[in-house]
Amino acid sequence: MTTSSDGRRKRILVVDDSKTALFMMTMVLRNGPYDLITAEDGEEGFQKATTEVPDLILMDVMMPRMTGFEATRALRQQPATRDIPIILVTTRGEETNVETGFEAGCSDYVTKPINSVELLTKVRDRLGC
Repeated sequence: MTTSSDGRRKRILVVDDSKTALFMMTMVLRNGPYDLITAEDGEEGFQKATTEVPDLILMDVMMPRMTGFEATRALRQQPATRDIPIILVTTRGEETNVETGFEAGCSDYVTKPINSVELLTKVRDRLGC
């Protein structure tokens, strides 16, 4: 299934302060059956998630104004975004960071540099398509 229950295409919010990382993730996802929304820091990501209510969020960890951990915790407190799958995508692959990510409420964790096959597999698994 490539559409949501209301018939629209699945929407993915990609949040990263690196324009290069945003570009790379959108290139990996652009040929899929998804509408992409982007944000350049955690605060903007939080705002877009609460207004756009995407089907999936790909979130960097180390960002200005609000980290990915903080944004994930905040999104888990909002009824509209509580159950949206959040995949943290970051260079911070140390065990303590992975644990912090899951404690914050992420659904999955991917390390950079991005492996496009791994990312697409996790996206498809979370979206059921």
